[in-house]
Amino acid sequence: MGKIYKNQTELRLKLTTNVDISGASVKRIKYKKPSGAVGYWDANAATTLTGVLYYDVAASNVINEAGTWRLWAYVTFSTGDSAPGEGVSVKVYEESD
Repeated sequence: MGKIYKNQTELRLKLTTNVDISGASVKRIKYKKPSGAVGYWDANAATTLTGVLYYDVAASNVINEAGTWRLWAYVTFSTGDSAPGEGVSVKVYEESD
């Protein structure tokens, strides 16, 4: 993945749970911003057998902080079981960096 910039759009984030998610009722990419705020984006399945999720960033206020973000895939099944993916650290740069 190349550099990601604050307020960048036209960006696809892809993460994996490494489990079959074909029966998942909830698919999310969760995040922790550099400020410590946490949240999630509803994601789509790219590959269900290996649990690959993606989120297409389209709004300029989605990636709204420069610094290191933590991202991870997360799914919940109708049984109540859940499967988080391994977290990754992503550096987000100011446009002038």
